[in-house]
Amino acid sequence: MTTALLDGWDIHATAEVPWTPWGAGDNARAKVLATGDGYVLALVEAETGYEGMPHEHAHTEFLYVLAGRSRNQGRLMEAGDAYVASVGSRHTDFCALTDATYLSIFKL
Repeated sequence: MTTALLDGWDIHATAEVPWTPWGAGDNARAKVLATGDGYVLALVEAETGYEGMPHEHAHTEFLYVLAGRSRNQGRLMEAGDAYVASVGSRHTDFCALTDATYLSIFKL
């Protein structure tokens, strides 16, 4: 069996990662699954009614909906839907219409 090199890798079991509060309220939580070169991969669980805070994207952001329904920039998003927000875009509307789970990739 070959031993794989792990230099530059951030690999761990999801079960080992603690949940942390997400956003301004108390109705969403996240697990930061991996980080590297300033990028973050987060698994987010948002309860119905969760609203994201308005902000401008300093870096590109990706989001993929795993379960539930949300509204993003006035558009309905359901499981299997995704978006990319470009640098300089303003995020002014995000709301979980049902309990929702999604993956978010962004740079701090």
